[in-house]
Amino acid sequence: MTHQSPQLTAGVFVDRLLALQSDAELRKIRRYFKSGEGDDFIGIRMGDVFELAKEFTALPPNEIEQLLDSPAHEVRAGAMRIMSRQMTAKPTTADGQRELFELYLRRHDRINNWDLVDLGAPYVVGNYLLDRPRDALYELARSESPWERRTAIFSTLAFVRKGQVRDTLAIAELLIDDSHDLVQKPTGGMLREAGKQDPASLLSFLDTHAATMPRTTLRYAIERMSPEQRRHYLARKS
Repeated sequence: MTHQSPQLTAGVFVDRLLALQSDAELRKIRRYFKSGEGDDFIGIRMGDVFELAKEFTALPPNEIEQLLDSPAHEVRAGAMRIMSRQMTAKPTTADGQRELFELYLRRHDRINNWDLVDLGAPYVVGNYLLDRPRDALYELARSESPWERRTAIFSTLAFVRKGQVRDTLAIAELLIDDSHDLVQKPTGGMLREAGKQDPASLLSFLDTHAATMPRTTLRYAIERMSPEQRRHYLARKS
């Protein structure tokens, strides 16, 4: 793990973040984010959160965990951005990457909204598992938490980017009857991305599941197909 600067602390990050607070931004955020569990927004543009996170890429995991403990959504978003940047930073050792992966899974209770998952899952979880067993994703896919299930499917984006679609299809099959729309959407989206790499596998998956899968999942999965193919699979839902 990289050396800790005296200024790289959770407290300094939060203080600098709070200086960017805007009541106008808070009103916008409250209109936009309608799903979450106990989220407390303070009104900071995500672009500003991400820009500040660049300066804190080397923040040690124990300090990142303090950010995850914050009730403020933007602080936790900053933590996820830092973790994702750190996971792929050259100074980060293999042990450091493992520590970040384990931190993500251990504190998933604080990763409790769709954007927090999306900021971290493909990078902290997916990238870490690229050359490792992926059992953890299948456990997450069976979780009662929709955010953990979202992590399971969205982490596979790292694999798809490398041309590996097997786990995406397998986890999508586990989530095929999921009732939560914030799991249905990434499931369909990841099926779509897998189909770019392996069109035949996606068509086979849809031939099996299109008639019974949630319409939201189906629509996301087929949105890049030809009009004829989209009509074909949508007709199977009627």
